[in-house]
Amino acid sequence: MVFSNLVFLFIFLPVVICGYYLVPMALKNLLLLAASLIFYAWGEPVYIVLMLLSISLNFFFGLAVDRQQNSPLQQKFWLTLAISANLLLLGYFKYYYFFIETINAVFHTSLATKELPLPIGISFFTFQALSYVFDVYRKDTEVQKNVFHLALYIALFPQLVAGPIVRYSSIAHQLKNRVHSFEFFSAGIKFFVLGLTRKVLLANPLGELADKIFALNPGNMAVLTAWLGILAYTLQIYFDFSGYSQMAIGLGKMFGFEFPENFNYPYISRSIREFWSRWHITLSHWFRDYVYIPLGGNRVGTLRLCFNLLVVWSITGFWHGASWTFMAWGFYYGVLLVFERLGWGKFLTRLPRILQHLYVLLIVMVGWIFFRADNFVYSFQYLKTMFFAGGTSWADSYALVHLNDYFIYLVAGCIFAFPLLPYFVRTSKKLKNRLLQGARRLFAPLVYMLLFLLNIMFLVNSTYNPFIYFRF
Repeated sequence: MVFSNLVFLFIFLPVVICGYYLVPMALKNLLLLAASLIFYAWGEPVYIVLMLLSISLNFFFGLAVDRQQNSPLQQKFWLTLAISANLLLLGYFKYYYFFIETINAVFHTSLATKELPLPIGISFFTFQALSYVFDVYRKDTEVQKNVFHLALYIALFPQLVAGPIVRYSSIAHQLKNRVHSFEFFSAGIKFFVLGLTRKVLLANPLGELADKIFALNPGNMAVLTAWLGILAYTLQIYFDFSGYSQMAIGLGKMFGFEFPENFNYPYISRSIREFWSRWHITLSHWFRDYVYIPLGGNRVGTLRLCFNLLVVWSITGFWHGASWTFMAWGFYYGVLLVFERLGWGKFLTRLPRILQHLYVLLIVMVGWIFFRADNFVYSFQYLKTMFFAGGTSWADSYALVHLNDYFIYLVAGCIFAFPLLPYFVRTSKKLKNRLLQGARRLFAPLVYMLLFLLNIMFLVNSTYNPFIYFRF
């Protein structure tokens, strides 16, 4: 089940909200936990066992690490065991087929392979569970002795299958005490509707265009077609993922939780370093705090710094999927960040701002080709076509027809990828005219209501409603 599903919007969510606010405070967490387990089991009921296993293991490991505070060696042993157990679960379900296929290809063996159905969101809830054990080990938080509270943290449905990745230390107090208010609930509705709009009105139609073009042979497509395809995908993945994260933050507010921001208009960045401080912020912070800094971070020599960046970003790419193209995508960003650290970043700051923005957009769009494609042959052929090296025409009727059909979505995507809405909101709040402020307060609820109805119309009339991050 996903947030843009009509069953979720008109049955699951209303029932959970009504039940949550009807039961006494002592039962709210239990109701949320039950709802979260049902939410997760909806698509693949058998994997609820995996979720319960993850909860049980990490509850036990947290207690074991905490008990050995006076014995650093024992603490490290239990921490290592916790890391190994979590990565083993993740690796078996997400990477088993990839590893066996790689072994067969390299050593010309014929080991039996079986592609396992991927448990939705396994990368997200595994990293969340690990952050809890890490935080206990580093004394950043107290150990959780209530298994139901830890279970709710790991399984909480708003951020379960696609983030944001919520650190245990940032939410521990909210599991016991959180504020419920009309203002907070209203803010949650606004966040949710805006996120749903990003997903349904922008990401879905842009995704249709991207799917159509990436299904073609890149050696036969026109240059304009290739650019339309990667532009559509660049906008789709942003609005899909940022929209889902925004819906998750809104849902959290409805139940009294405050989740961290996950996207901050990354396409306005002027360097790759800035881009990754704005894109999937919680994942970047996770790797920074639990991998990059333990490796030495930037408190080391130049060669070791380069090594640390390449290792972290290769792992980041592999986290996204069991494919060499994902690893190459991560390594690609590692190399770029190394160059920026070694002096390219300083050179960039001396360029006109428009060139800095264009540099980031071009680099990111090239990277998305490897992220979207299934293999290197397709990726490199697509790049050749984009940059006039494929021997194809500049434009053809296919490109022009699809440009006309999806023009409004491409333009809207380009506009709303920039922080125009926050700018208008800030500007309207600064206005001293009481009449204008009153009009904003009066019409804002109507705008959100109309947006919601428009989303429902699109969902009812379209069968295309993909979930990009299902494989993560």
